[in-house]
Amino acid sequence: MSSHDIFIGETIGTAILTLLGGGVCAAVTFKRSKAFEAGWVAIAFGWGFAVLTGAYLAGGVSGAHLNPAVTLGLAIEGGTKWSDVPLYVVSQLFGAMIGAVLVWLAYYGQFHAHLTDREVLAAHNGSADDEGLVDPKAAPEAGPVLGVFSTGPEIRNMLQNLVTEIIATVVLVLAILTQGLNAEGNGLGVLGALITALVVVGIGLSLGGPTGYAINPVRDLGPRIVHALLPLPNKGGSDWSYAWVPVAGPLIGGALAGAIYQLF
Repeated sequence: MSSHDIFIGETIGTAILTLLGGGVCAAVTFKRSKAFEAGWVAIAFGWGFAVLTGAYLAGGVSGAHLNPAVTLGLAIEGGTKWSDVPLYVVSQLFGAMIGAVLVWLAYYGQFHAHLTDREVLAAHNGSADDEGLVDPKAAPEAGPVLGVFSTGPEIRNMLQNLVTEIIATVVLVLAILTQGLNAEGNGLGVLGALITALVVVGIGLSLGGPTGYAINPVRDLGPRIVHALLPLPNKGGSDWSYAWVPVAGPLIGGALAGAIYQLF
């Protein structure tokens, strides 16, 4: 694959993945959304279909890694050249940021309505003034719409949160590395995208509860950067003190999965 192929495929594929994944989070979060409070099952399947769509789009162009943890695992396994790893990662981060911006544009009215809603702000911050506005300095680390962009733990224990992300990512990357493994070394072709999507749904339903299952550094970091930069009223903080967990955890998990594959 040429550098152009990798950049185009990973940028577009990761942008679509983030657009659809962030989109389902927005749909479930916003009071002025028809899917408001649709629940965790909707989110898990939404992210699975997001992976499926992004992978189908990018599969024939860049191999559809769409995730630095997958790229790292494939590099350790030997299927990806180490010299291509930086381009994959940069392209994936750029695509994730584009996807997050597209979520904001698609739900522009809902963002404004949600972040100026007196009840929403009062519930999130504990109090609001007569106009439903909150002093940004008083906002908590994680703002009321950060969950549309990035993940956060239900119980804030950094070690447990890190271990959860590592375990979930090992499952994902091992499932990718061993797809269709047989004596001839044949993979599953385009069917692999569907299998991967179902694995993501399974991880979301079974291991996603503690941290929101980033299992992809750029899926979390790119949108978190966009959240910090967007001119959203009363958006609160981007929770940078937690941001290292959904980056380090998946990278460690991807490396472990590659090592396990090579060892066994």
